[in-house]
Amino acid sequence: MILLDTDVCIELLRNNKTVIENRINTDDDVAISFMTVAELFFGAENSNYRDENFSLVEEFILTVPIIDSDINIMKKFAAIKSELKKRNEIIADADILIAATTLEKCTKLITGNAGHFERINGLQLENWIR
Repeated sequence: MILLDTDVCIELLRNNKTVIENRINTDDDVAISFMTVAELFFGAENSNYRDENFSLVEEFILTVPIIDSDINIMKKFAAIKSELKKRNEIIADADILIAATTLEKCTKLITGNAGHFERINGLQLENWIR
């Protein structure tokens, strides 16, 4: 199973043809993280078209499995954040949670923000946006 990062989900919601084609053409099962759900609703909340975007997010999350948090994801989060802090390469907690979810539950993270995630050891990445 592969995990879609928030930026990829946003591009799906914007009908980005490249991302849609990649989604259609993958043989992998696809999921999103609980953190992505929160980020999508945050984006809708802060948009100029709140109600429309809330509906769009709600419709989207009904079409894809959501991986909920668990103790193993939280332990992985702590390990990743500690390692990044030691190297002075810290990234946003939301990104660390998404990476931890990928490492614990999935084989690969699909993202357009490879620069953020390349700092995390062992995390397999693929870019569907470029």
